[in-house]
Amino acid sequence: MLLLAPLWARAATPEIVETGREALADRHCVACHGVAGFAVPTGPHGDTPRKPLFVDEGLFRESVHGRLTCVACHGDIDRLPHRRGPLAKVDCITCHQDLHREPEALMQEINRGRAMVGLIPAADPTPTRAHRLTREYTASLHGRPRQDAPQLRNAECQACHGAHAIFPANDQRSRSHRLSSPAMCGECHVKALEAYRHSVHGAALHTPWKGESAVCSDCHPSHRIDENKRPASWRGIIENCGNCHAASLKSYLATHHGQMAWLGGKKAAKCSHCHFSHATRRVTDPLDKSHPDNLLTTCRECHKEATARFVGFRPHANTGDFARYPQMWLAGKAMVGLVMGVLLFFYLHSFLWFRRSRLERRGALPPHEVETEHVRRFSWPWRVNHWLLALSVMVLVATGMTAKYADSFWALALSAWIGDPMLLGVVHRGAAVVFLVAVVGHVVAVLVRLLILRPGRFQWFGPDSLLPRMQDWHDMKAQFRWFLGKGEAPRFDRWTYWEKFDYWAVYWGAVVVGVSGLLLWFPGFFARYLPGWIFNVATLLHGVEAFLAVTTLFVVHFFNNHFRPGKFPLDIVMFTGSWGRQELALERPEEYRRLQESGQLAERLVPPPSRIARLVAHGLGFTLIGIGLLLLALVVIGFLRQGLV
Repeated sequence: MLLLAPLWARAATPEIVETGREALADRHCVACHGVAGFAVPTGPHGDTPRKPLFVDEGLFRESVHGRLTCVACHGDIDRLPHRRGPLAKVDCITCHQDLHREPEALMQEINRGRAMVGLIPAADPTPTRAHRLTREYTASLHGRPRQDAPQLRNAECQACHGAHAIFPANDQRSRSHRLSSPAMCGECHVKALEAYRHSVHGAALHTPWKGESAVCSDCHPSHRIDENKRPASWRGIIENCGNCHAASLKSYLATHHGQMAWLGGKKAAKCSHCHFSHATRRVTDPLDKSHPDNLLTTCRECHKEATARFVGFRPHANTGDFARYPQMWLAGKAMVGLVMGVLLFFYLHSFLWFRRSRLERRGALPPHEVETEHVRRFSWPWRVNHWLLALSVMVLVATGMTAKYADSFWALALSAWIGDPMLLGVVHRGAAVVFLVAVVGHVVAVLVRLLILRPGRFQWFGPDSLLPRMQDWHDMKAQFRWFLGKGEAPRFDRWTYWEKFDYWAVYWGAVVVGVSGLLLWFPGFFARYLPGWIFNVATLLHGVEAFLAVTTLFVVHFFNNHFRPGKFPLDIVMFTGSWGRQELALERPEEYRRLQESGQLAERLVPPPSRIARLVAHGLGFTLIGIGLLLLALVVIGFLRQGLV
């Protein structure tokens, strides 16, 4: 008590006593608070714990607030000696939220100018970085009110920045300097700090000659701290992990784990599920969760049925490392080659066709003219099957590409609108069942008709067959000669070579996408018999084949059937089931000739569709085409951002 007497005497009998904030100067405050060791007891006498109240004036003047006066922040002090007891809490937030690049007088002048030229005088000032960070802080977990004391926040500003010696984060004197952040954060997060100190990150912090290591602020965005149960929080942590582990982040986001986690899946495996969050260790460390000896146990935290084969799945496999992932490398090169070859051929095919048709003005009847005689082309089972395929494919694309390009803005928006990204999987698998039923059902119906109901009457390689034949090769060569102005256009029969490509591409896609989809749908079952890397390859094949389907169906298929001159903007034959007689003669001259010569043409004549039927067909057709083009645009955006593999 005697040692503190001079301080108490000085605090109790200040040199001056003035009233009014304008009369107070900083020298009056430092008369007490500037004395080293100045403190007050927290209890009724001096033997109780003391609260330090010393302010280093030199450090304060060098800080970011050095130009401010004491009463600028301590607004309830208007006299000395000030009242005893707790003073009002310093309001950092209100001050920082009012920080703008333009002063109020300038904003008033700008708005007067806007009003003079007829604009709404509502221009907002430009927020500073401090303003933006303050808004982020107030929405974060730290900025929310405490449950036990709602008048306080979970972490006040001074807890991280200090009260008076506030310096920029890149200044080593700052409490929030990256090298100081573990100790600063550990004042509240004691267990996390203890785990961090024993981690590979914490150990490396004490061996700077090995390079920089991750600290708290590298993984947790300083002003956007949120609960780990919120998607924005774990998405930010995942992204920050990728700042150092870029290749691992890219490969992780290409897996179902990463895609679902990024979209907000609560049960999806995140970095901390396979690697300790704070006690992170090297994968070669026997104590690490991802060490080969512990991997099966780690996988079984989510996949209860996991087997020894299951752990052969490589969560960070990529297509660029042949030595470590030869299966992925080979599958990636094969699929990229397939995509490039198919798109190059058919995009060139469409371009040449469009160019030649424009030059020759060759096409069908004008869209507005309706012929009085129609010829049946597709029966109702064909049309229903086509509708099921179209609708299921569009749902598959919408849900599947949302997962493949999960970090695209539209994927996040769609996932947020649905509410739970796991529901995307439910819808996706439901559409897959419809798609496979339509494909398999069509095959069964065709085989029953040809082998049981009409045995021996069908020419398997005749003009009515969709099986490829030599005439298709001749037609394609003739078509390209016509494209280049070297010959006449070929006279097509019932099925053209490009229609056969569309037809068999569905089966190729059904096999690749269907088999890979089943593997990913039931990994526990198939892992009993197949190596784990097969699921990496299945994910790659599933996504790339789906991309190929989108970029051919919604470009090439749409052009061949709807957008080419003579068909633009829509061919409704798949809705009405019939073509006009003259249109058939123009589009399929060989078929028309055969039907006339055999007398079958009269048997296929049907009345033209009614006006209502045509209106409904156009409405449905334009809707499906519009959805297809929208999906194509979204996939292209995702591709430009993330790539193919």
